[in-house]
Amino acid sequence: MKIRKGDTIKIISGNDKGKQAKVLAVFPKEGRIVAEGIYIKKKHVRPKRQGQKGELVRIPGLFPVSRAMIVCPKCGKPARIGFQKNGTQKIRVCKKCGREL
Repeated sequence: MKIRKGDTIKIISGNDKGKQAKVLAVFPKEGRIVAEGIYIKKKHVRPKRQGQKGELVRIPGLFPVSRAMIVCPKCGKPARIGFQKNGTQKIRVCKKCGREL
C-alpha cells in the first residue's frame, strides 16, 4: 500500500469528494484507511455509571484506499506515487513533480 499513516490525502469519490484529511490508520490487508473527518459514523454509547446518560459519539470509519489520492507536500496537488531505488532503500516519489515524499 502506497499511503501511510500521517500522509495528507484528497478524497476523489463518495459523499466526501474533494475533502482533504490526514490519515490516522492504515489496514493494508483489508485495503482500507481511516482519515480525520472522513466517513463519520455515529456510535451509540451506553452509560458507564448509574445516573450518567448514554450518548452519540461520532467516529471516523474505514473506507477503501481507492477513494483517496495522496497530496504531494511539495507541489500541493493530488498525485500518483511511484518508487525509486536509492542504494538499498525504496523511496516514494511524486509522479507529477518527481520529488521525494
